[in-house]
Amino acid sequence: MSPAALIHRLLGRLRPRPDLGRRGEQVAARYLAGKGYRVLGHNLKSTAGEADLVCEDPRTNGIILVEVKTRRRATSERGQFEPERAIDHEKRERLMRIARSLRRSNGWNGRPFRIDVIAIDFPQQGEQPAIRHHVNAVSARPRG
Repeated sequence: MSPAALIHRLLGRLRPRPDLGRRGEQVAARYLAGKGYRVLGHNLKSTAGEADLVCEDPRTNGIILVEVKTRRRATSERGQFEPERAIDHEKRERLMRIARSLRRSNGWNGRPFRIDVIAIDFPQQGEQPAIRHHVNAVSARPRG
């Protein structure tokens, strides 16, 4: 394989496809619903950006902003390209701004609030996706 073809192939694996992201959000919503969470909304827009999922935790009555990161890969491909590794400092800051905006606009200031990350690896066809739920992944508390 030529170097150019190899680079194109690798970049194709790293670049999430819109339908793959939507599929990941659907899998994450079903996963959370199966754990007893109530999904309040998908792709909620705020003045600060968009939240993939917003849920209610039945144990705490808290609100959870859920960032879903999805990748497609062979089962053996893990490591530096795990989807959750895309949550860098800039993304954390954006998620906290989105959380503050949603709290203000929905009157959730008095309720517990956290930001979780769900990472989904879609392996070869026919296999179940690997789901990793990182609770309170963005730990700075959103202000007012």
